Amino acid sequence: MGSVETSSLMRDLLKQAGGVAVVDGGLATELERHGADLNDPLWSAKCILTSPHLIRTVHLDYLEAGADIIITASYQATIQGFEAKGFSTEESEDLLRKSVEIAREARDIYYDRCTEGSSGDSGNGRILKRRKILVAASVGSYGAYLADGSEYSGDYGEAMTLGTLKDFHRRRVRVLAEAGPDLLAFETVPNKLEAQAYAELLEEENMELPAWFSFNSKDGVNVVSGDSILECAAIAESCKNVVAVGINCTPPRFIHGLLTSITKVATKPIIVYPNSGESYDADRKMWVQNTGVSDEDFVSYVNKWCEVGASLVGGCCRTTPQTIRAIYRTLPNRSTTPPEQ
Repeated sequence: MGSVETSSLMRDLLKQAGGVAVVDGGLATELERHGADLNDPLWSAKCILTSPHLIRTVHLDYLEAGADIIITASYQATIQGFEAKGFSTEESEDLLRKSVEIAREARDIYYDRCTEGSSGDSGNGRILKRRKILVAASVGSYGAYLADGSEYSGDYGEAMTLGTLKDFHRRRVRVLAEAGPDLLAFETVPNKLEAQAYAELLEEENMELPAWFSFNSKDGVNVVSGDSILECAAIAESCKNVVAVGINCTPPRFIHGLLTSITKVATKPIIVYPNSGESYDADRKMWVQNTGVSDEDFVSYVNKWCEVGASLVGGCCRTTPQTIRAIYRTLPNRSTTPPEQ
């Protein structure tokens, strides 16, 4: 797949979606709601091992809520993390592949349901509309592997180098890419160094799979490390594999300002999938209750984000299929978009 086809993947999706595509929402919170215990350094990746059926169920919930893109459960899944749990390298790589297989299975099941059901919104609120659906293989940052909350600070210490980061991610990215996703999602990128590592890695490995880079911020001005969002977005913009650049896992109130900054350097589609706005306590490894916004408030932002340049919108931590359904319904083009034949 050359760069022309790479960009056409996103262009075709956005055209089908009427200009704005819908990304799925939080995975871990939903897995817990379905009964999974995620108190583990592997976090939602633990379910690839223990409860793949739950991951499939959550993917399906998001597809039936109108998502055009589903993100695999591999955010915290690393070869190093699985090996620390006693798995061999081969077993660890199989688990990465499985995360992509589960999402692809969910898409197939959804298409079957679309064929069996009627087109459009079904009576119980499920959206059964055959359309192009992309599977994005999640690549979490080095900080996510550390499981100490450092993806929320971006501080990897003075000793961290570009080479170390590339070596850490290289095999994992290759295995995920070969498992058959439509694109790679480099998520919650906390600093410029890691963005540069991803960009160089994609080039060095001659990757032909498209990707998006999404950064996180805690002040609405810079990425969490304090690096400039402009400089980070510029790295994504100049990487030929990157078909979208944006923000995830960031409070909704910060998105408008960050979007305005990104549009100064990005000509590529901009993706935003904020968290619910709740605060995360890295020491206690839990979300602080009642610090977020309601689905209604979250959705009230969506069309404003689109007005300033967002063309892919979804949710991150603590958002639900209800959030995603509300985003789908608030987008003016979605209720009238004809299903794919």
